[in-house]
Amino acid sequence: MNKVARIFTSESAVNPIVAIVLGLLFGALVMLAGGYNPIAAYGALFARVFGNSYDIGESIRAITPLILTGLSVAFAFRTGLFNIGAEGQFVMGMTGATFIGVKVTGLPWIIHAPLAVIVGALVGGLWGAIAGYLKAKRGVNEVITTIMLNWIALFLSNYIVNTFLLEPKQQRSYMIQDSASLSITWLSELMNHARIHWGTVIAILAAIVFYIILWKTRQGYELRAVGHNIDAAKYAGMNVNRNIVKAMFISGIFAGLGGVFEILGVFHYQVVAAASPGYGFDGIAVSLLGANNPLGIVLGAALFGGLSYGSAGMSFGADVPPEIIRIVIGSVIFFVATQGIVKWVLIPFYSKRKKERAS
Repeated sequence: MNKVARIFTSESAVNPIVAIVLGLLFGALVMLAGGYNPIAAYGALFARVFGNSYDIGESIRAITPLILTGLSVAFAFRTGLFNIGAEGQFVMGMTGATFIGVKVTGLPWIIHAPLAVIVGALVGGLWGAIAGYLKAKRGVNEVITTIMLNWIALFLSNYIVNTFLLEPKQQRSYMIQDSASLSITWLSELMNHARIHWGTVIAILAAIVFYIILWKTRQGYELRAVGHNIDAAKYAGMNVNRNIVKAMFISGIFAGLGGVFEILGVFHYQVVAAASPGYGFDGIAVSLLGANNPLGIVLGAALFGGLSYGSAGMSFGADVPPEIIRIVIGSVIFFVATQGIVKWVLIPFYSKRKKERAS
């Protein structure tokens, strides 16, 4: 019990919590400045997220892709890379899953659905590996390449949908085959037709796999070693270039899975999009809030997904523009990034605890 208490009162755990509280308080000040009632707004947000079984299910649905894109960004960070391209990898995962879901026919669910998942994940992984290869072989900064690849992924996916998958007179692909669907129909019906799918279970398992790969395998040790010190890794006989490509490939798989489950579990078709869905960019914030730790990422995704879904409740229940929630999220990120402000707020707490220990 004392060990658990130490975990939750440690600086690494307290700082993000304080950052969240400060972000919510700042959002309340913005609402007050705009003439809105923050208590009513946050109450409406909370009711939207937990009001009934449908809202709970839809909140879980909104959280799922953020877990996977957060893991994607965090995996790259842990290996010394900055994957700003989770958005593009997410989109390519969507496209790979859509292609298999629409074009492949005559397979049973037990084969078709896993095949679509694997292909989508691999496409996302290969999209990440492109940036890894350019970094390893040509020394091109991965921040630049991943940002550029985001736009290439968007327009390439639109081209693929337009050319090979488009349903006539629609701005979307054909619906995927029923045998490729990952929706949990019986649970969805129990939760008033919320879009519940197996991707949520896979996302939790992915967080466990993230931990096992990085901290329980030799390969993970090499990836982290390359991220900490390239020269030391070379001296130890590690293949640095191969590990860079491998890290970006695995990072891309996580993001690609996020896109896969949006198609196979939520929409069952892919639109010709004017802009990216944004989950990859939000994954950067989730990773930052979760301190690149798999458990922290799951909790950070729960916060961001809940805030994003609940923002509609602020609009309907308290007449507060839903864009306000982006200010709250931005404020949380700001306070997480500016640890000096958070530590300044916590000075009285730490001083009191220090005195208690001394006595």
